[in-house]
Amino acid sequence: MNRFTHETPHVPPMIELGVNIDHVATLREARKGSRPDVVAAAKYCEKAGAHQITVHLREDRRHIQDRDVEQLAHVLQVRLNLEMGVTDEIIAIAHRLRPHTVCLVPENRREVTTEGGLDVAGRQDQLRDVIAGMHGHGIRVSLFIDPDPRQVDASAEVGADYVELHTGAYANAPDEAAREQELARLWDAANRVAETPMRCNAGHGLTVANLWPVALIPNLNEVNIGHDIIARALFIGLENAVKEILDILEKASFYRAAFPSRPEQDG
Repeated sequence: MNRFTHETPHVPPMIELGVNIDHVATLREARKGSRPDVVAAAKYCEKAGAHQITVHLREDRRHIQDRDVEQLAHVLQVRLNLEMGVTDEIIAIAHRLRPHTVCLVPENRREVTTEGGLDVAGRQDQLRDVIAGMHGHGIRVSLFIDPDPRQVDASAEVGADYVELHTGAYANAPDEAAREQELARLWDAANRVAETPMRCNAGHGLTVANLWPVALIPNLNEVNIGHDIIARALFIGLENAVKEILDILEKASFYRAAFPSRPEQDG
């Protein structure tokens, strides 16, 4: 640096964190009462530095209820991301409440959690209309997809603003070789997203232990993490559980700026 000038050092963009608070509602619904308070949990996450609150309003209402989404839409200072199946009922709720983002996901009443990505390539006409409707209400749209080039290309064709790459196969890989293979698929899909107008998010099964390699993806914009944060909050508190994920994301953001090609996954 020239001693007669003052240059502002480059600060890489921070990978943002969406905290999924569905399982706060799961605990509440076990007793069908009012505690723990979903809105209070969201505000703790907000206070800890989360950039977004994510909730999945399922067709069977197994955890998050309509009143939760209604209240969150009115009180949050950060973004609200509504995960949802592509059904007329939930679409109408989204149009009315206008969250910042909706993330369209496949939904099966019998599944314990979302088991795979949305088949965008096989539903382009329907999804193009749904996305246009959301855009007409000022809502951005993310599509939850497997890290498959066909699904990335189809997502761009139907007008999505974001894709969220399904990281479940990576998170559940049975051994190191399988994990590396799934990680390579995520990198390849993210590189393909970078060739489109969309932004690249990721989520499902990510934890404080396995997040680092995913967070090194150069164009990763955001991760959504729920179960691991809520589970760890039982032992270390919700704010601390959010902050330890944010710490990983901050370090990864600087690391990937220094090593934009695929670096060693040494954590």
